[in-house]
Amino acid sequence: MRATASVTWLHGAVRPDIEWLDDHVISGVTEYSFRTNWSGRRVPGVLWLPPPGSVAAPLVLVGHGGSGHKRSARVVEHARWFAEHAGCAVVAIDGPYHGERVPAPMPAEQYQARIAEVGMQVVLDRMVDDWKSVLAGLAGCARVDAGRLGYLGMSMGARFGLALAAELNDRLAAVVVGKFGLRQCAAMHPGMAAPTRVAVDAARVTAPLMFHVQDDDEVFPSDGQRELFDLVGSTSKRLVIEPGRHARTTPVAITGWRTFIAEHLTHKTI
Repeated sequence: MRATASVTWLHGAVRPDIEWLDDHVISGVTEYSFRTNWSGRRVPGVLWLPPPGSVAAPLVLVGHGGSGHKRSARVVEHARWFAEHAGCAVVAIDGPYHGERVPAPMPAEQYQARIAEVGMQVVLDRMVDDWKSVLAGLAGCARVDAGRLGYLGMSMGARFGLALAAELNDRLAAVVVGKFGLRQCAAMHPGMAAPTRVAVDAARVTAPLMFHVQDDDEVFPSDGQRELFDLVGSTSKRLVIEPGRHARTTPVAITGWRTFIAEHLTHKTI
């Protein structure tokens, strides 16, 4: 069931550098499109809200994978699950050279070349700033508790998620990342590699963390993923290893990611 919703509750509660574009309701979950303006960059995003409750909803940040975008099928599935089953709000933004940040979708070799040209260190820092601008903008929203945060992202979503988790530190109640490591396949642009930065970011992560590895990953070799997990600074971390290639994900694994975050945010058994 689709219906029009009002964004009146947002006005006067958020920073003026967030532009709210449209909204609709599907089965009780409200979806808001927005853009933030931060350091001259427009950051396109989507916010999903559960049905109104007596308290503000915890917020889950979802990072999409390479060649995806903020409304990729998996992102939307995560968002609707968190909203419907855990009472959590969810926000997703387009990654660099993805989604509405570019006029048309770019093949992997093209967006990787763009990132390499700018420099992975610079791109990582910008993406962290973009996420922080979104959090700052949502901090005044009555229905979102920006003090209770979780992060979920695989592959490219893990690359940027680790950098963000290193910056946010104890502001995050739970982090789920994976399918990413210290080494990459030969087909990937060499400028995408930043093992020293990744290792430093991992060591700074303090939030409870689940790390997912595919044991036959052809994009990020599994031994490099295990090494990255070992570097994570959190005293509460869990390694999950599943058989198969990079793109393979079982329903059981997905459920595990979601419940790990939801239970840390809500302190309830999901």
